[in-house]
Amino acid sequence: MSTSPSSAPSPSISKSEYYSSLPWFRRLLAMLNWRPVVDYELREIEFKQRKIAHEQRMKKLRSENERLAELNAKLSAISCSSVTNSSPANPTPSESEM
Repeated sequence: MSTSPSSAPSPSISKSEYYSSLPWFRRLLAMLNWRPVVDYELREIEFKQRKIAHEQRMKKLRSENERLAELNAKLSAISCSSVTNSSPANPTPSESEM
């Protein structure tokens, strides 16, 4: 059971829009109250759209995690190098006079 391959369904498709996208014989069957099929196909379309949106969010989260891991590694490297290169600060003459 597939819909018209000419165009992808919009994110919020109504039943009337869906009916208008069907071939004439499918519209006839829908008029004969063959609604469970239409409802099933609408749920299937919504499920596919949610799945695609979920995959896009997961891909975005993975790339964000990779970027944060790189930044964390850079920060760790900077903090390690600053700890090893730092020496106790000697007070300057102007600080000791105050």
